[in-house]
Amino acid sequence: MIAIIDYGAGNIQSVSKALKHIGCECFITNKREEILSADGAVLPGVGSFGDTVDSMNKFGIKETVREFIKSGKPFLGICLGLQLLFLTSEESEGAEGLDIFGGKIKKIPAAEGLKIPHMGWNSLNIKKKCRLFEGIEENPYVYFVHSYYLDADDKSIVAAQTEYGVTIDAAIESGNVFATQFHPEKSGETGLKILKNFADIVEG
Repeated sequence: MIAIIDYGAGNIQSVSKALKHIGCECFITNKREEILSADGAVLPGVGSFGDTVDSMNKFGIKETVREFIKSGKPFLGICLGLQLLFLTSEESEGAEGLDIFGGKIKKIPAAEGLKIPHMGWNSLNIKKKCRLFEGIEENPYVYFVHSYYLDADDKSIVAAQTEYGVTIDAAIESGNVFATQFHPEKSGETGLKILKNFADIVEG
């Protein structure tokens, strides 16, 4: 059973619908006991870094997420859910994320011919063999919606990158923690396969 963490915002229903579509049992919750008792957890994200941190603090979710990750159970962050695994973002000065990994969340630089936010389909450069991309074709196209991006300190955790005027660390995998800057629930059959891979990891 996978807990979809609800902090009062985010693409909760679309993630739930996608997981159910692939036959995965899941539920939406913001309760500490329910999150910690789940076999796996997903932290979706839409909105600003600072507002989301405030919401997570309000619901007491930040420490619960840290506790869940420390438990060793599979965890998946999506879009802002990836960025929140790091301490700070240029989007929201003073707001503190989960500080699970070292890295910088930077604003995508303006460049001629590129619109900000980065919105739409873009290809991935898969950087290492990883469980999240098992059975995924080379250079798959996935769906992005974001104005800020990850530049990880430790590139060994980076599972995939994409190019949009700058090199974007688009997915990470480290131990039991997985995260994607793109939206697998909006990325067609490729995205559903990625979610199925995560569900299989949860099932062991």
